[in-house]
Amino acid sequence: MHAVVNGLVIRSVDYKESDKILTVLTDRLGKLTVSARGARRRGSRLLSAVQLFAYSEMTLFEYGGRYRLDEAETREQFAGLRRDLDGAALAAYLADVLGTEAEGAPLQPGVMRLALNCLYALSNKIGSCWKVKAAFELRYAALCGYEPDAETLSRALDGRALTCAQYILRCDLKGILSFAAEGESRALLCGFTEKYLLSRLERGFSTLDFYRNLGELP
Repeated sequence: MHAVVNGLVIRSVDYKESDKILTVLTDRLGKLTVSARGARRRGSRLLSAVQLFAYSEMTLFEYGGRYRLDEAETREQFAGLRRDLDGAALAAYLADVLGTEAEGAPLQPGVMRLALNCLYALSNKIGSCWKVKAAFELRYAALCGYEPDAETLSRALDGRALTCAQYILRCDLKGILSFAAEGESRALLCGFTEKYLLSRLERGFSTLDFYRNLGELP
């Protein structure tokens, strides 16, 4: 059976001599493991679509619960991430968070758009990395059913940081980076969004540790 989906590659691993094994976040089928046979061969028509963070229209063949990439039309590669270590490191962390989605379960509405908007911002240097990170963490938690209540927010944040958090939770995703915080307010916001998301996911990420070591966090 064939299925046509829009898919974002959040993990890409070499397999055998010329294949790839992909973890793909799809709009219709959720997170999938997808094989791409011969994708690493010179001149392969799949080459651009199997790169990390590539977003493509994919034609998948499914048999016995396994998926194979047959065709792909790449729509966005977020090429700017290859030229910016901070952006690439943060994107890798976002991809790991997205990788916690259940295999084959439908995505919550807004998750794909949030991911694409944040990757686009990082690739094109729209807003600082700390802002993308905080916005993604808090809105992703909310989209997954873990929105913090008003009391939790008011206890953890000062006035400016609270205003930013409320904006992140309620705004249209197109304008999710249209907030500002400095100094202590920024530190409180960044600290809260990270700790809150990790506590709800009940795990840490080596990619977050690497990003922290780059020194971008407040």
